Amino acid sequence: MQGIERIQNVFSETRRQGRAALMPYFTLGFPTPDLSLETVRQISRNGADLIELGVPYSDPLADGPTIQHSTQVALQQGMHMADCLAQVNQLRRDGVAQPLLMMGYYNPMLAYGLERCVAETAQAGADGFIVPDLPYEEAGELAGHCRDHGLALVAFVAPTTPDNRLVEIVQAASGFLYLVSLTGVTGARDKLSVGLKPFIERVRAKSDLPLAVGFGISTPAQARQVGAMADGVIVGSALIRAAAESAQPAQAAADFVAALRQGLEDGRAVGDEIALGENAQ
Repeated sequence: MQGIERIQNVFSETRRQGRAALMPYFTLGFPTPDLSLETVRQISRNGADLIELGVPYSDPLADGPTIQHSTQVALQQGMHMADCLAQVNQLRRDGVAQPLLMMGYYNPMLAYGLERCVAETAQAGADGFIVPDLPYEEAGELAGHCRDHGLALVAFVAPTTPDNRLVEIVQAASGFLYLVSLTGVTGARDKLSVGLKPFIERVRAKSDLPLAVGFGISTPAQARQVGAMADGVIVGSALIRAAAESAQPAQAAADFVAALRQGLEDGRAVGDEIALGENAQ
């Protein structure tokens, strides 16, 4: 089992459990190639349901300073597309079973060759792509290759996306929809957007795909709040920061993911009410 089917099974299981899926992001090659492998292995054992693997790129326009820094460090370590695919292959050999989504930009994929990139991604054992700088109007070729290999091509929806465009994006998407919680780049925030709940409800009315929310989620309390509304919770910058600030980055990342997962479990247990716009403690 691989690709869209593996992703669907995870969301079906987390729905059955009455909670949102936890989807951490981590940059491959950061702070070193070996430590990034160990970090992903650790977070896979400590509460991750799906994992986004960041493919380093020199101009990550959707990312804030924390992830930008991690990608620059990874590039300095020599990490490129072929190295990332080799790491995916190693993670599968190491027993990491969660869906793995390659989160990266379009230029490295084009340079590698789209058909080759998708074929080798499937062969390595990943389940799909998240490409923040690829509008759906230009995604036809990549989407076709993904269909050929059963891989997901996850689409982004922003609060500013109008309804007519939302319908078109939904029709082209696969796996799940990535809901950008705010306008701007990635990065930890003190508050969740006051408009997040109506945004999720608007997208929910247009699509049966699972809805995963990212950008700005940084604490277990925020994860719990978002998890009460959405099918998935994506956390990247805060996780990278936790690893970067520790002498034991893999363990620090594992502890942080475990805390996020506990936040989702606590929300399931108590039926949390949403308090959007308030400081998350």
